[in-house]
Amino acid sequence: MELILKDIEKSFGDKQVLKKASFTFEKGRIYGLLGRNGSGKTTLFNCISEDDKQDSGTVELVDETGNDIMNYSSIGYAFAQPVLPEFLTGYEFLKFYIDVNKDNIQNLLSIDEYFDIIKIEKEDRYRLIKDYSFGMKNKIQMVCFLITKPPVILLDEPLTSFDVVVAYEIKQLLKKIKSDHILIFSTHILELATDLCDDIVVLNNGQLELVDEELLKSPDFEEKIMDILKEDSDVSSVS
Repeated sequence: MELILKDIEKSFGDKQVLKKASFTFEKGRIYGLLGRNGSGKTTLFNCISEDDKQDSGTVELVDETGNDIMNYSSIGYAFAQPVLPEFLTGYEFLKFYIDVNKDNIQNLLSIDEYFDIIKIEKEDRYRLIKDYSFGMKNKIQMVCFLITKPPVILLDEPLTSFDVVVAYEIKQLLKKIKSDHILIFSTHILELATDLCDDIVVLNNGQLELVDEELLKSPDFEEKIMDILKEDSDVSSVS
């Protein structure tokens, strides 16, 4: 399975954010999408998920037979700030989520089994989501992907504000499920990308570029990546 982006362009007013951005993401790998704040990472995610429409270009999800299988349930999107119904308890929300998506769920576990996977304690399962910590809300967001198993999972800066324990738990969870998904992890933190991801893709001047494996092993890797991102900043400041 491959997620194929071809010549994606997106502008806001007279500012062109994506400039014929093209890349092929493959199943079974975690991709780090690296770029500076404002480089267009979230814009790219919005185009992939159809939350926003690109001006031109195509997004296809191609299965092993070469067919485009993209539909509304193909993309799971973990927002930097979780969007959840805070008037429900965690248990009520998962029950509702399962009921709504029951036609798309295979090998369904019990609600308590899902809570066990994401390590939310029994007494917290019946608390209102509005009283959850930021980390707990993100865990609820993540467990939705374990339930419906969308082929593509987009993660927009999900670990930036976590404490070290929650960040570790979610990193382990992502590594555990990656064989069944295409995982694209947006971040501006270089150390996080190199620690978690199989491949690093730089969003540079509106285009996508895979970081060469040899460069990843280079002792001056960080310096070279910083040079690329500075080039992006220089171009943006001129345009």
